[in-house]
Amino acid sequence: MKKRQFIKSIGLTLGAMPFVGFDSKKSFSINEKTILPISLHKGDQIGLISPSAATSDRIQFMFAQEALEALGFKVKLGKNLKNRHGHLAGTDEERADDLNEMFADRDVRGIVCIRGGSGASRILPLIDYELIKKNPKPLLGYSDITAIHNALQAKAGLISFHGPNGTGSWNSFNVKQFEEMFFNKSLITFENENQKSDDLVIKGNRTIGIYPGVVEGKILGGNLTVLTALSGTPYLPDFADAILFLEDIGEDPYKIDRMMSTLKLNGTLDKIRGFVFGQCTDCTPSSGYGSLTLDDILDDYILPLKIPAYKGAMIGHIPKQFIIPIGAKVKLDADKGTITMIERIFE
Repeated sequence: MKKRQFIKSIGLTLGAMPFVGFDSKKSFSINEKTILPISLHKGDQIGLISPSAATSDRIQFMFAQEALEALGFKVKLGKNLKNRHGHLAGTDEERADDLNEMFADRDVRGIVCIRGGSGASRILPLIDYELIKKNPKPLLGYSDITAIHNALQAKAGLISFHGPNGTGSWNSFNVKQFEEMFFNKSLITFENENQKSDDLVIKGNRTIGIYPGVVEGKILGGNLTVLTALSGTPYLPDFADAILFLEDIGEDPYKIDRMMSTLKLNGTLDKIRGFVFGQCTDCTPSSGYGSLTLDDILDDYILPLKIPAYKGAMIGHIPKQFIIPIGAKVKLDADKGTITMIERIFE
């Protein structure tokens, strides 16, 4: 049979077959492009870097190093960690160099960001993503580090970790969760810790459903302000069939509304299959004229999607916070207010 006739015959055969559609609400598997980081063990060396804002108080460097050592690690300080360029921890090139060098160093098994602030998005074009693909390691941080987490997903497919920064709170909750995640390799269920009170009804640290249901998907997101600033860039990952999680701090409700509008207009919200809003710390209206509430805003943007969704998760600028593996497959239960890891995330 000639090549042209062979191709034509295949086309006719396929054309006669019934089309089997993909129901994004029923099945999901992590894309083969997802890269798992290497695992961590006590005694490993951890790189401490500052890809965003500068740290002004010297004792904070001590606190971060001591916390990592108390977790059982040896610590390597980025050579530019203590630099300063305006409000930034060094020039863009210096901050990117520290990140690239920690990924390149075979003796460094993981990377922790000392703090957030602002400026991480400036170094995204300077990150060596091909290097990172060949040397995948866990990277931990939150807030402005959202820019790096999403860039790592979009450009390298690497799972990274949205959780306490080096100078953050290393209370017993965060330490236990860290050990379960990185040392025990547990498939964690993230469920809010109830705050003890002598009130008849537990009022603190509660979750509330927005739309009921259970769904599986790849979890993506982070700080709302930083995430929406990546809109229209190659550093925003594909949110098709993803579970989106968000948090923020110090933003007026009208700004939250504007940013949610951006996620609607750029198509992100119409792609996702689940939604979690963590904490919006100090997000009270500054104007006395009137304001939408956060509940109003989420009702306007999330309810019409009719996907499982809830708010109030322990994610954000709070002392006790979940360590979310960005890019991992999870199950969201909006009725219970839980997120459960359902696949291994380390090599």
